[in-house]
Amino acid sequence: MKSLGELDCLVNDVILAEDFNVADLQGFCAAKEVSRLDEYGADPEDIQSSFSAGDRWTETKVKIHLPADGVKHDSIEESPFFEVPGLFHRKLIEVIKNACREPVTSEQFHLTPFTLSYFPTPNEPTEHIYSEVYNSPAMIDEHKKVRSQPRTDGCTLETVIASIMLWSDSTHLASFGTASLWPIYMYFGNQSKYIRGKPTSFAGHHLAYIPKITDTLHDFYEKTFKKAITAEVLTHCRHELMHAIWLLLIDDDFMHAYEFGIVVEFLDGVRRRVFPRFFTYSADYPEKTLLASIKFLAQCPCLRCLTPKDKIGDLGSKADRRRRERDICQDGDTIWAKIRRVQKWIYVEGINVASAYVKQMMAPQSLNPTMSAFSTRLARFGVNFYSLFVPDLLHEFELGVWKAIFTHLLRVLHAHGDDAIQKLNRRYENRL
Repeated sequence: MKSLGELDCLVNDVILAEDFNVADLQGFCAAKEVSRLDEYGADPEDIQSSFSAGDRWTETKVKIHLPADGVKHDSIEESPFFEVPGLFHRKLIEVIKNACREPVTSEQFHLTPFTLSYFPTPNEPTEHIYSEVYNSPAMIDEHKKVRSQPRTDGCTLETVIASIMLWSDSTHLASFGTASLWPIYMYFGNQSKYIRGKPTSFAGHHLAYIPKITDTLHDFYEKTFKKAITAEVLTHCRHELMHAIWLLLIDDDFMHAYEFGIVVEFLDGVRRRVFPRFFTYSADYPEKTLLASIKFLAQCPCLRCLTPKDKIGDLGSKADRRRRERDICQDGDTIWAKIRRVQKWIYVEGINVASAYVKQMMAPQSLNPTMSAFSTRLARFGVNFYSLFVPDLLHEFELGVWKAIFTHLLRVLHAHGDDAIQKLNRRYENRL
C-alpha cells in the first residue's frame, strides 16, 4: 500500500546503504516480530531505555487515596493510598521551550494574534472570519490581557502567548490482542491548522503516557480493607488517577510561567517572554467525562451546559438555545463545596461512593466526587475549565454517528429495492 517513491526509498536508501547488513534479515518472520512488539515493555529496563534522559522523559508513580464502605479515617490524607506505577511524562514547560526553539516549528509560529475580516461590498457589513486559533477572539483577548498586566520587574521583552491545544486518546495498537497506549499530546494554536494537520510537519508533542489500573490494585484493596473492590470504587479511582496525573503535569514551574511568563530565546535570536495558556482539550466523550469529573451519560450529560437528558430532544429549538446559554457549566465555590463535602463523607465518614446521600448531592449537576486538576490549578486565574472541552468531530461524529447513519441509509436503500443503491453509487462516481 506504499507509494512507488517510498518503495524506491526503501531499496536505495535502506537496503543498498553501505551500513546496512543484509545478513540481519536471515530468518526474518513478520509474525514473530509483531509478536515481539506486542510483548515489548514487559522488561522495565527496555522501557527505561526507550524513554531516555536525552528526551527528558521521566517515570513516576502516581498516588491515589482509596475509600472503603464503612471504614473511617481522621482525614483524607490519613486514608490508605495506592501508587500506580508506569507514568512516563515530560515537563510541560520544557516542551514549550523546545517548541519555541525548533527550526521547523518556531518558523511557522504566529506570535501576535490578529483579526481576519472580509469586505463583501462597500454597502454590506464587514464579516469576521474565524479560521485559526491565532485569529480567534479568545486568543486576541488573552493577548491583550497579558500585555496590559503591570510589570514590576522592569522587563521590556515582547510578550507572547503559547496557545496550547491538548489531546488524549486511549488507543489499541493491534486489531487482535491487548496491546494499547494512552497518550497525552499537545499542539500549538500559534501554528496554522493546515500545518498541524500534516503528519510530516511533526507538530505534535507527546507529554505523557497514562498508565492503566491493573489487578495489583484489586489485590492491594482486598489486603488493606479485607473486602473486594467494587465497580463504583474502581470508577472513582480512575477519576482520581486522571486528575492526579494532570496535577503532576501542571506543576509549580508551569504555574509560575503561567502567571509571570518565561523568557525564551527563539530561533531568530530574539528573547521573548512566553505566557502558556490552555485553549482547547479534545477527546472522545468517555474521556471528557473523566477530565471534567462528571458522570458518563448521567442526568446532565453535556460538559458545557446543564441541559437535562430529557430535554435533549429539544435540540435546535429556541428554548434549547436559551437553556444552553443560560445554564452553562461554571466552575466555582458551589461545585467545590459539594465535592469537598462528599469527599469528607467518603474518606472520613466511610460512606459508600454509590450511596443515596452521594447521589442526592452529585446528581443535579452529574458531578463526580473528584476535584478537577484544571480547577485546582487555574481557577484562581478566572479560568472556567469546562470551556476547554470543545466538540471533537472526528470522535463524536465522523467515526461514530455519521458511520452509523450512513450505514442505516444504505440499508434503507437496499430495502427499497430497484436500482436505488446503484443510483447512489453513480452519484458518488460523478462527484469523483
